[in-house]
Amino acid sequence: MIYRKDRYNNEISQLGFGCMRFSRKNGKIDYQKAEEEIMLAIDQGINYFDTAYIYPGSEELLGRVLDENHCRDRVKIATKLPQYMLKSIKAVDKTFAEQLHRLRTDRIEYYLMHMFTDYSEWEKLETMGICDWIKGHKEDGSIEQIGFSYHGDTDMFLKILDAYDWDFCQIQYNYLDETSQAGRRGLMAAAEKGIPVIIMEPLRGGKLVNLPAKAMDELGSTGYSPAELALRWLWDQPQVTCILSGMNSKEMIRENIRIASDAHPGSFTQEDQELTDRIKKIIKEKEKVGCTGCGYCMPCPCGVDIPGTFHYYNLLYIEGKKKSLRFEYARNIGMQKEPGFASKCIGCGKCEGHCPQSIKIRDNLKSADKALRPLPYKIGTWFARKYMSR
Repeated sequence: MIYRKDRYNNEISQLGFGCMRFSRKNGKIDYQKAEEEIMLAIDQGINYFDTAYIYPGSEELLGRVLDENHCRDRVKIATKLPQYMLKSIKAVDKTFAEQLHRLRTDRIEYYLMHMFTDYSEWEKLETMGICDWIKGHKEDGSIEQIGFSYHGDTDMFLKILDAYDWDFCQIQYNYLDETSQAGRRGLMAAAEKGIPVIIMEPLRGGKLVNLPAKAMDELGSTGYSPAELALRWLWDQPQVTCILSGMNSKEMIRENIRIASDAHPGSFTQEDQELTDRIKKIIKEKEKVGCTGCGYCMPCPCGVDIPGTFHYYNLLYIEGKKKSLRFEYARNIGMQKEPGFASKCIGCGKCEGHCPQSIKIRDNLKSADKALRPLPYKIGTWFARKYMSR
């Protein structure tokens, strides 16, 4: 296993174990199977295990496996505070105590504020007194490092990044999402501040594994599987500290460890990069709008997230997973303090005058809104905004 360094020079395996997708049997996590997979990963050198309060059964399972196999000191636990559910420091205390109990531990090495989408979420936590809370738990050793996971646009990520002395952060990043969410710009900004970056969704939920036939032909005799190409693309970047993989089979664990064992920054050749670019182009052949995510159309005077909207509009047709993508769009664009939905467009046309691709932005925003936000999703977003803590 290759290890990279955190902010305090501790070693983190560059392949991390994402604990959200354990196999289930009769609705419950298959304990024996998960235990065997976790122990295989630990024995092969993986030391970063990522879970969260809201992953059903995950914290309990991980805590039990580490306790019963007497290997807590061989791993680093990352888990997350569901900040969107909590309205007081008392609730934060209760949740954190429950997490320690579930995980059968007295400390969390990497503790994250879960799923920020907007700076206002951090402001709410500050008002509640989270900074003193973090300081107290760092001083008593129950939290070693503090970070946040993020789903939102790049500008908001940069604002949150500058708002506190973070020890690390976690972002969705892969070769298809290079210019969306925090994106490469966010990755580089974190690296410039010396903040380690943990990567989630490196295969975009499996979408970069199940490639079109034309893309598989491009892989040809390279010897790379689709997953290997995507992982090596990430590990080639020294700014990436650890890649999370939701591994739920021994075969997957062994394969990912094999790839991780020799994937160094600089080992991805120019030919590999060109191959990735060709495959990305093939994937995007089904896209509806030729948006490159350059951002020249921004800021919109009405607050529309134009690149974000077109990104998800294109993915509806690239991936065909309409239900999950509509949810992702509603969460990432709609749960910000000021939602960036396309319906806010008033047709002023300012954006079109700056678009290098000469896209008919106003017309496409109307089509995108219709595709991304059918009535049930509009209603669901309204309820989520009304009843989730803000």
